[in-house]
Amino acid sequence: MAGLVSKVFSSPLFTWWNSASFGTLLFTSRKGKKVGEDDQGNIYYQQKDGHRRWVIYKNGPVEASRVPAEWHGWLHYTSDELPSETPLKVKDWEKDHQPNLTGSTAAYFPSGSEQADGKRAATASDYEAWRP
Repeated sequence: MAGLVSKVFSSPLFTWWNSASFGTLLFTSRKGKKVGEDDQGNIYYQQKDGHRRWVIYKNGPVEASRVPAEWHGWLHYTSDELPSETPLKVKDWEKDHQPNLTGSTAAYFPSGSEQADGKRAATASDYEAWRP
């Protein structure tokens, strides 16, 4: 019984961090107009009267760092041009978009951190605790 309760309350009906909530999907179906999609499968919408803009994430956590820069600019009204119609010019030195990996198994841990190997090389300016 406890497993059933946790499964029900972790469904998208009750959670917003796994995907769009029921209310967002209902609002989107009634008032939203699909304007584009990014390479990750996230779908971007605009209210039919043009006042609001939002994104429905494809799969995974609802995490703002999963929005590429060009769509971020459109979502925040920095640009009114849709990235699907007029893509940004990519410079040769720019890297591909990556979501924030903090808290995941792919997170970066510098050498010496407890999550990496926990040992760091000694330096001449190592901290020495004060002792009264």
